Amino acid sequence: MTLLPTLLLSLFSWLSPAPATAPADTSSEWTKQVGARTMPAGKGIFAAATYGAVADGKTLNTLAIQKAIDAAAQKGGIVTLAPGQYLTGSLFLKKGVTLQLDKGVTLLGSQDLKDYPEIMTRVAGIEMKWPAALININDQDNVAITGQGTIDGQGKPFWDSYWALRKDYEPKGLRWIVDYDAKRPRLLVAANATNFTLRGVTLQRSGFWTVHLLYSKNVTVEGITIRNNLGGHGPSTDGIDIDSSSYVLVQKCDIDCNDDNFCLKSGRDWDGLRVNRPAEYILIQDCVAGAGGGLFTCGSETSGGIRHVIARRLKANGTQVGIRIKSALTRGGTVEDIRVEDIEMESVGTAIQMTMNWNPAYSYSTLPAGYTAETLPPHWKAMLSKVEPAEKGLPHFRNVVIDNVRVKSAKVAVQAEGQVNSLLENMTLINITMNAATAGSIKYATGWTVRNLNIKAADQAPLAVESSPNVKF
Repeated sequence: MTLLPTLLLSLFSWLSPAPATAPADTSSEWTKQVGARTMPAGKGIFAAATYGAVADGKTLNTLAIQKAIDAAAQKGGIVTLAPGQYLTGSLFLKKGVTLQLDKGVTLLGSQDLKDYPEIMTRVAGIEMKWPAALININDQDNVAITGQGTIDGQGKPFWDSYWALRKDYEPKGLRWIVDYDAKRPRLLVAANATNFTLRGVTLQRSGFWTVHLLYSKNVTVEGITIRNNLGGHGPSTDGIDIDSSSYVLVQKCDIDCNDDNFCLKSGRDWDGLRVNRPAEYILIQDCVAGAGGGLFTCGSETSGGIRHVIARRLKANGTQVGIRIKSALTRGGTVEDIRVEDIEMESVGTAIQMTMNWNPAYSYSTLPAGYTAETLPPHWKAMLSKVEPAEKGLPHFRNVVIDNVRVKSAKVAVQAEGQVNSLLENMTLINITMNAATAGSIKYATGWTVRNLNIKAADQAPLAVESSPNVKF
């Protein structure tokens, strides 16, 4: 037999014979229920200029635009803006209102934190006071944002303040709290919302996460573009975060950011376990990602569980990780019933990654010497509250199907590691072709089913399998 220039690994399961197709998906009737069930019906026009909005990019228009929103909410209607740039702080949309951002309209986020009032919310898995987003849909039903306009967070000053605080905090052993103390406005938050539609707009330069769907149900995000690498490198500028929300439809979106692109979350550690709300019944399809931490990510906030998810027909080019499931040993929660299919990746870091011990410096909270616990801010205390018993903090990953994946020019094909007391259970990999620098490794896994998995590894090293009972390739 002639050796190929690169090692071709043909991997197959030792289990009973099965066809080279993914198991039949008999549990996806819920996909008919995802997305907003209603749209605002009011057709009356409420022009922001009538309420004093000025499109010069300098005048602060928060009060004027909010007056237009409040007027539209009285009768149900559409808030419009003439072409131009509108500087604004936090805006709060209300029931029955459509915010229509036509082509040529740009909302510019204020760069003064005082223009974002602090409210109770959840940030990176912890409930706490935090600046409101630029656009807020809080405790509302039947709201829409549509059009071909732009929402620009002008986030660079907030990025700079984060890096400055991190430089100060890290030598003190406080990396774990930097993201919570460096208060940076998100671009759009829908919290406790129902029947919310976001369609067509471009969102860019967010100070922190871009679109955050929190504790919400029946949401549609369609045809939006996110660009967070304009004029700098915005840290933690996630694309779309679906956080303890249900019946969400995301489709035809294009994201280029500096953290996870399409991401599912459900709370962090003690506080997330206290809230205990899953992210579930989520359909993500026909989307693309450029730069970012992960094309499709579950975690790292997994405390409430992530389940009943389909991600299909996605493309990544230049993303750090393709398919990513991550948590930490204090998070808890179960990631299960996840189906990822028809995926294309090119020039990614790791194609498939699973880890329960992600980013320890960030994931684990320890109070250094010299601090008095009684005088700490409430969110510090929440972060430091121990999960007891400790085994409650152990996450579980199981019943994930990855089918029909094509990968070109990855650094690592597969990097999957469970824990000795929490194995990666019942993963199914079918019809996958990968071209990578190295095949990677699997550790602490059980019950995997593999059909038609081909890895061409440039270093010719085989996929390493360790401490994985009944997992054989």
